[in-house]
Amino acid sequence: MKKINSLLIIILALGVFGIITTEMGIIGVLPQVIQKFNISASQAGWLISIFALVVAVSGPFLTLLTSGINRKIVLLTAVLLFAISNIVYAYTTKFEVMLAFRIIPAIFHPVFFSVALVTAARLVPPEKGSKAITQVFAGITVGFAFGVPLTSYLAEQFSLEAAFLFGALVSAIAFVGILAWLPSMPVTEKMSYGKQLGILRKPQLWLNILTVIFIFAAMFSVYSYFAEYLGQVTAMNGSWVSIMLMAFGVIMILGNFMFGEFLHRNMTKTVILFPLLYAVIYLFVYYLGPYFVPMIVVVFMWGAVHSGGLIVSQAWLTTEAREAPEFGNSLFVSFSNLGITAGTSIGGWFISRLGIHQLIWSGVMFALLAFLFIMIKIKIFKSSRY
Repeated sequence: MKKINSLLIIILALGVFGIITTEMGIIGVLPQVIQKFNISASQAGWLISIFALVVAVSGPFLTLLTSGINRKIVLLTAVLLFAISNIVYAYTTKFEVMLAFRIIPAIFHPVFFSVALVTAARLVPPEKGSKAITQVFAGITVGFAFGVPLTSYLAEQFSLEAAFLFGALVSAIAFVGILAWLPSMPVTEKMSYGKQLGILRKPQLWLNILTVIFIFAAMFSVYSYFAEYLGQVTAMNGSWVSIMLMAFGVIMILGNFMFGEFLHRNMTKTVILFPLLYAVIYLFVYYLGPYFVPMIVVVFMWGAVHSGGLIVSQAWLTTEAREAPEFGNSLFVSFSNLGITAGTSIGGWFISRLGIHQLIWSGVMFALLAFLFIMIKIKIFKSSRY
């Protein structure tokens, strides 16, 4: 039984990996998508922003609506929709169809995360629950580290269809694993959201939420066009872009632990300095972008700092959601994706109006806005607990 449970946790992590690969893998193949459908970079950016917008809007509500449904059915439905959507991406000849099939799986994105984490915790003894959840969460970082660059590599070396079929295969394997090994998990007790919704009355929570939105907008207003920027500004070919995506993702794993240690030592200083550090990194990206070798070094620095945005934002928001941590995490998923939507859209506007090189200033702008709201929050709600 222990071996089966360990295998199931790996399968759930694989499902998370498939979801991140589907959501973010599009970033690595954006140039090929632009060419296939003969559209602009800002139009293609909607494939990223519409996904994030749907997640942002549907997150807490869909999780609530599905809270009474058998967890196995919810998980199977989610990964099946991701597999089908990737197949559609591979073979559709219409951009509008592809855009529609970015919306459908996005609806189940937060639901899968929520249910997968609860399921992982239930598969092990209570004292090992947090470790199981961490293992499932590892699928996110591995998705960035290997899923996104591998998607880019397959598109470059084989075809765009092969890249998307890889995403379909990952979700299909997760589907078979959940179907074969996960027992039926009917919900015996529905969670009450009354107390959780009460935290929304806290003004300090909303300041933290705004900070999360701006941090993610700062991150993804530029990262969403990573491949396009390296291709046009740095003049890297598809193979080099794939290598850079891989390097970016791998260094994110390191950066995640690094910022985790910083937060453990002093949360307030880490949160204050993060957006300023990101703005500095963007200045390096802007001024060294046209130079091949220096830009390789900058990509490593960028990846390490980028991963910090995930953990710093989550820690900052949940400091005001201690009374309802699960609902707080659902708010984090929703509003971080709203930040991705805003960032990608504004980034696309910068590209269409000012050119790809000036894209960097959208990231700097959002980073400084995040810093501003952090300082407002600290100034108004001084508390020793941070």
